[in-house]
Amino acid sequence: MSAISEGTLLWEPSAAVKEKTNLNHYIKWLESERGLTFQSYHKLWQWSVTDLERFWASMWDFFGVQASKGYANVLTDRNMPGADWFAGAELNYAEHVFRNMNDERPAMLYKSEDEQISELGWQELYDKTAAIASTLKKLGVKRGDRVVAYMPHIPETIIAFLACASLGAVWSSCSPDFGSPSVLDRFQQIEPTVLVAVDGYRWNGKVYDRRQVVAELQASLPTLQQTLLVTLVTDGSQVDDLENTLLWDHALAAPATTLDFEQVPFSHPLWVLYSSGTTGLPKPIVQGQGGILLEHLRAQSLHLDLKPEDRFFWYTSTGWMMWNFLASGLLLGATIILYNGSLSYPDMDVLWQLAQDTEMTYFGASAAYISACMKAGLEPGRHFDLHRLRAIGSTGSPLSAQGFKWVYECVHHDLALESVSGGTDLCTAFVGGCRMLPVHAGEIQCRVLGANIQAFDEAGESVIDQVGELVITQPMPSMPLFFWNDPDDKRYKASYFDSFPGIWRHGDWIKINQRGGCVIYGRSDSTINRYGVRMGTSEIYQAVEKIAEIADSLAVDLEALGQESYMPLFVVLREGATLDDALKEKIKRTIRQDISPRHVPSEILSIDQVPRTLSGKKIEIPIRKILMGHSPREAANLDAMSNPESIQFFVDLAQKMSQT
Repeated sequence: MSAISEGTLLWEPSAAVKEKTNLNHYIKWLESERGLTFQSYHKLWQWSVTDLERFWASMWDFFGVQASKGYANVLTDRNMPGADWFAGAELNYAEHVFRNMNDERPAMLYKSEDEQISELGWQELYDKTAAIASTLKKLGVKRGDRVVAYMPHIPETIIAFLACASLGAVWSSCSPDFGSPSVLDRFQQIEPTVLVAVDGYRWNGKVYDRRQVVAELQASLPTLQQTLLVTLVTDGSQVDDLENTLLWDHALAAPATTLDFEQVPFSHPLWVLYSSGTTGLPKPIVQGQGGILLEHLRAQSLHLDLKPEDRFFWYTSTGWMMWNFLASGLLLGATIILYNGSLSYPDMDVLWQLAQDTEMTYFGASAAYISACMKAGLEPGRHFDLHRLRAIGSTGSPLSAQGFKWVYECVHHDLALESVSGGTDLCTAFVGGCRMLPVHAGEIQCRVLGANIQAFDEAGESVIDQVGELVITQPMPSMPLFFWNDPDDKRYKASYFDSFPGIWRHGDWIKINQRGGCVIYGRSDSTINRYGVRMGTSEIYQAVEKIAEIADSLAVDLEALGQESYMPLFVVLREGATLDDALKEKIKRTIRQDISPRHVPSEILSIDQVPRTLSGKKIEIPIRKILMGHSPREAANLDAMSNPESIQFFVDLAQKMSQT
């Protein structure tokens, strides 16, 4: 392939591909059932964001949503926040999963670093979910109670989630590579009654015992009544230090032949996800059973083009919203593929080997992973049989034009490369793939149906072919119902609606071009986004500044289109301390243990002082702009700083970076 740049045409769907898409089927359905005709995707999108009520009603009917009670109105009003969707309807998310039971194909395929691929059939998934649901009932879990999980990406986690959803309880999960302070910052806010946990996990060829962390969680969650423990690294006999703990295998022994589905309102909480801002505790985002059901049916059927015969994979952890999104592949009857392990152990080919061995049809990963494969010189298409792959999905950060080129040169020349972007906040992508549109290098194909995405300039005007703030101007069903423990929605409103009242500001830079293609340019705020997992800088500061040698700190994420994720950490040392290799390792170890391995800084540098405003707030966004090439006067209001002289260090550093 010759040299390419942003916008170079790389792939076009054939007429046969277009004809077979779920989207084409939906367009024909609209014509026959609603008398609506659309000659282009853009016109269909325009209708979907203009006539919201009719569009989402069509989603309900097209996907045959099962409800024990019907809805009175699709959308009571369009206010954000506060839009009330499908009032009066009662249903259950898990019921929609198990209506797909099929003996002809497995529900899940599972692979870990030290185990061969195993299958979980639909009947086995049903039986185990019923048993865990029965156990949770006996433990007193009822509708609205919170069940939290400190679990890796294994079938037991999916089973526990579905059991929880079937009862109308509220699910929340963290990955076991999170340290106990980060987990407690999340789980303590929602006061869980049951913890589902693992005794340890294997990663990169090593075993990590997490029983001590589980004990810390038990001791620090006062509402916790019971723990279900999955044993992955011990034989289960060494749990004396864990109180009120029931082994998973014993829980599965609960007699249960049928799975009951608690009928709940459309806006009843399904799960709590966490997205960190720059200050305070992580935001506990509550999303509804009906909103997630309808949104994920739309996203995965019409944009990912998943069908029951597909084998759907996304490399993720239980601390990232893509785990929740992957689980919803079951809503379409697709086989979901779970991988529990490092993406580079024993080497970088491990996921491509998995793709071949599972006959994967949809391969999802982060843009950082695709970049790593490219830099490692991998050529999966030469060494593995990937002919069944219909599409590759990329998210977590912007995928460069060179990343697009690598996929078509080194993986397969005839598949859909679907770069997508969205967020934990809605647990979906609002710009993404469309199997009926061409793929252009460095571009996301379209704004998805039902998502009125615009690029706003500083005056709040929509712009085309110009980088602006990514905003959502109309409500979507999977928007947060509320934040947990957020009286009067004060924090919710401050998170998304302060800049443009009544309009959702997401915190990303976006450019929308004339043909509707989109390019994301990274965060417009100072939230750290490392490989798709967002973490507030306040959490990093809390971990770093408890170290005796550190007086102050500043972290910025220099993620940008076409660049590898780079997060420097700047520290102010206490008198007598030296930033030597030992202290650097201590800082990294602390972040790894208290926050997560993903948020270990790329580099640690010593500074004399952290730039601050007159009111004492750390200046993060202006420093980020300076390090990305903006002049100090463009990036910061020096007159509003208490220590404007502190800027010079970063100006000098930016100059050095530009020369390397």
